[in-house]
This record gives sequence, structure tokens and C-alpha cells, in this order.
Amino acid sequence: MKQFLRQLFSLILTPLESGTEPYAYKPSHRKILIVVSCLFIFLATTVFVMAQGQDAGYYFPVIIFGVVGFTGLVVGICGEDRAVAKLWGSTK
Repeated sequence: MKQFLRQLFSLILTPLESGTEPYAYKPSHRKILIVVSCLFIFLATTVFVMAQGQDAGYYFPVIIFGVVGFTGLVVGICGEDRAVAKLWGSTK
């Protein structure tokens, strides 16, 4: 299942997993990335629900928070250690 998801989201994972530079990775980085991504998705969902029937400008933060949360979840669940380190900015 994980291999199928890696193929499905290869557009996101490939640039983050490429490179040969050294990186610093801790298992807690992955856990924190997943939790923060869930918070972003929760925030996007909350704004979407609260903005029903309002101005269309409310959808801008929904899209931004949703994309950031989704990307973080994909990398946190399916990505290699290098991808997580690149999102954290832990490459040396």
C-alpha cells in the first residue's frame, strides 16, 4: 500500500527526496510534521465550514492551509527521511 501511495504522490516526493547532501533527521521530526499537518488541515476545514455563504475570498486560506497540510501529511506518511529533513530545513 505504501509503495502505491509513493507512486501516486511521486510528483511531491521526488523533488524532496533527491540530492546527495548530508541531512539531519530525528524520528520526532516525522511525528511533529504529521501533527502540524493535521492542525493545518483542521484549520482549513474550520475556515471552510465557517465561511459557508460568505465572500469567495475566504477560500484563499482554505486552499493554502489545505495544500500545506496535505503536502505535510504525504511527506510524513510516505516520504523518506531525506524528504522530512528537507521540509524541516535540516539539510547541511
